[in-house]
Amino acid sequence: MQHSLKRIAAGVILLGGLAGAGALAIGADLPGHAMRMHDGAGFAAHADKMLKHLYIELDATDDQKARIDPLVKQALDDLKTLHGQAHGADFITLLAQPAIDRNALEAARQQHLQLADQASKRIVQLVADVGDVLTVAQRQKLAEHLQRLHARRHG
Repeated sequence: MQHSLKRIAAGVILLGGLAGAGALAIGADLPGHAMRMHDGAGFAAHADKMLKHLYIELDATDDQKARIDPLVKQALDDLKTLHGQAHGADFITLLAQPAIDRNALEAARQQHLQLADQASKRIVQLVADVGDVLTVAQRQKLAEHLQRLHARRHG
């Protein structure tokens, strides 16, 4: 289930195209990325770099940048917290126990689903918040940008 959270993180990084976000993957390999983020600083630097590229592509104003940056930073913090909670019930640890505890496995599965749902809601909130800051034309450019990224990844 951690892979689901990583996919969500990859989606956030894709939306990092949108808001420069990328989240849950601190300390985890992201699908389609050769990097490994071991600390929040490395991940934040990557998100900042993505934001700068996005701002150029969208021709964002200084006011828009000032409004979007804190939205992204807060979302990253929120998603990092959720990611940390996801490490609490690790399927691999449960598998390595002398006896298989199906109830513990099910509880871990449910916990991961709840965290993935919370992360998904937070990402949608970020998308809407950033969308409120952008013009219609910028949102259309963003959608085209995300479609190109998606096509390259799933080619």
